[in-house]
Amino acid sequence: MLIQYNEEANMPTTAYLALGANLGELKQTIELAVSALRGADGISLDQISRLYLTKAVGGPEDQPDYLNAAARISTVLSADRLLAVCLEIEARLGRVRLERWGPRTIDLDLLLYGGKIIDLPHLKVPHPEMRNRAFVLMPLSDIAPHDLELPPDRRLLKDVLEDCLQVEKTTRKCYEKKCLVL
Repeated sequence: MLIQYNEEANMPTTAYLALGANLGELKQTIELAVSALRGADGISLDQISRLYLTKAVGGPEDQPDYLNAAARISTVLSADRLLAVCLEIEARLGRVRLERWGPRTIDLDLLLYGGKIIDLPHLKVPHPEMRNRAFVLMPLSDIAPHDLELPPDRRLLKDVLEDCLQVEKTTRKCYEKKCLVL
């Protein structure tokens, strides 16, 4: 399904991004990515979550821990253009793609783009793994409205997060104690 969007209309869309890093100066790299998002044309950074330090999921077993966050933005960019901006920021901050789910200096993922469902070869929104990853859902819940519904089934984020935490055999409070940095 192709989503057409007219950037000329300048109608802002609320989008959510995941930020993660596990190589180099983690906090500094996240801060640089946030700064780059703030300075990008067509993007207004509304809010950034707390930072969470978590074990790597998938990929090589001996990876360093990840520092994760989420950002809520308003943008007049199309989802495709927003993805391109995220990839440009990753490249500027030294991201090299050597292996899937491998270590990285920075990772910017488009989680949600309004309430849209986008299914393109290079872009899937909502992010296909988002519901299975507490390290994405916890920061997202820090900045999302209490009643945020996730496409395609319109389940509340808080309910999806609780299901994910149950699978991981933990609670929100325990997860925060274990993983919260700031």
